[in-house]
Amino acid sequence: MTAWRELLAFLVVLTVLTPLLGGYMAAVFEDATSPLRRFAAPLERLVYRACGIDERVEMNWREYLAAAAIFSGVSALALMLILMIQHVLPLNPQRFANLAPLLALNVAISFITTTNWQAYAGESTLGYLSQMLLGWQNFVAAAVGLAVAIAAIRGFTRSNQTTLGNFWVDLTRSLLYVLLPLSIIGALILVSQGTPQNFTPYTTATTLEGASQAITGGPMASQAIIEQLGVNGGGFVAANAASPNQNPTPLTDWLQCLAMVLIGAGLTNTFGRLVGNVREGWMLYAVMAALFVAGFAAIGAAEHAGNPLVHHLGIAGPNLEGKEQRFGDTSAALSVAAATGTSSGAANVAYDSLMPMSQLIALLNMQIGEVIFGGVGSGLYGMIILAILTVFIAGLMVGRTPEYLGKKIGEREITLVVIASLLPAATMLIPTALALIPGLSATGNGGPHGFSEILYAFTSVSANNGSAMGGLNVQTNVYNALTALVMLLGRFGTMVVILALAGELVSKARNTAPASGTIDTTTPLFGGLLAATAVVVTALTFVPADALGPIAEHLLLRTGAMF
Repeated sequence: MTAWRELLAFLVVLTVLTPLLGGYMAAVFEDATSPLRRFAAPLERLVYRACGIDERVEMNWREYLAAAAIFSGVSALALMLILMIQHVLPLNPQRFANLAPLLALNVAISFITTTNWQAYAGESTLGYLSQMLLGWQNFVAAAVGLAVAIAAIRGFTRSNQTTLGNFWVDLTRSLLYVLLPLSIIGALILVSQGTPQNFTPYTTATTLEGASQAITGGPMASQAIIEQLGVNGGGFVAANAASPNQNPTPLTDWLQCLAMVLIGAGLTNTFGRLVGNVREGWMLYAVMAALFVAGFAAIGAAEHAGNPLVHHLGIAGPNLEGKEQRFGDTSAALSVAAATGTSSGAANVAYDSLMPMSQLIALLNMQIGEVIFGGVGSGLYGMIILAILTVFIAGLMVGRTPEYLGKKIGEREITLVVIASLLPAATMLIPTALALIPGLSATGNGGPHGFSEILYAFTSVSANNGSAMGGLNVQTNVYNALTALVMLLGRFGTMVVILALAGELVSKARNTAPASGTIDTTTPLFGGLLAATAVVVTALTFVPADALGPIAEHLLLRTGAMF
């Protein structure tokens, strides 16, 4: 019952905050008369003047995409250079060495795509300046996703037009009005609970056994909060949210889980408000919440049931291997469900030590397209793509042209949706197959678990999640190159599709009076169809591969074949 009470409190708080944050973001991006916009207008105009931005000039979808890609590319190059020369830069009291070029490239791509895939331990690899610049990239990468989501919404709210807004304006407002204020509040809470925020060298302590231990300090709170709010996930330290410094109390653990899903949930309400029907947003929220609860229940049940191998030794109880004992299996289940249901990848538990069925749910949460609240912006537009696919299937059932939010869904739109649906299969399964070629890359464990580690790695980077099963050695040239390519395809492949889709829809007239036979997209029936579409498409695509990993390992455990 404790698990369900914690989940209930989590959902109640999230449901209360969703319309508050959703209404706030709707005003930020589309209501020029809001008091907030008027109050902060001088600061916003100052940014535009300093950067040479004309806020009155709008962009079509190709120009919007080009601006996002160029901004991300320049950010990656700058970050890569900094990591390669960090030894001579200030704020590096531990005097850490420069990163090798291929690793620096991998890290840079990882952070511009919100993946934060880390084949290194931050506390023993990066100086404070490098850590802070990675933290800044957490802000701007999340802001890019939020800006693209707003542009996608405009594809439905505008009629007979060609433009989707101005990328630089949307990026600026995402930073000034959403990410920075929330991060300041969150960082202050973390500091109040004991998370470090300083620039002093690491403290050397003497343990009870007489050994020396380095206690990590640094500007940790400011990075920890944006890694969660921006669903980036990369920790200041290798232990991530299991570290007693980064995550010192049960309150900070619960708040960090809430921060992972907060903006993704709020965007559903923003979507509903901007398209003129709040019920549309609540329907998307309900589907996301239902999938989230199902994942939490499955992970919680698997971890609480425990490991049969341990039970075989006469030791009863839940699976506590690889878990932070301050939080236990319930909080671990909430963290895994939130981290893999979004593109966060943060962890207060060792994923390699999870039960096979928990690993399966974590895989499915990412393979479903990171639409269970999802990344900042990317979760919403991923759900929009699924909704269009669902109305297309429903249209086939009743023999009518599909329509979503008053926009007719034609051949071009469906083609783009199909491409988006097939992209994860290509970016997750093909690299997994390549990594299995003998001699091409190092493997971790053998058998189904070793396969799970490889499949999980490429599923995670494709979904821009960044979590990993620690038994796999990914600090190789092959993995650095392959994961970098997959991260780019996972991030910008879907971004191309959603902006092209928005570009097609914005040019169409919006029918405010739905035709007879058009499915009502605000009903529980449509919600059920949407959830079923997400589950069935994912199962048909990925379960055959999953069967070779966590499903096979689960069956071996339960049949006693591993005893």
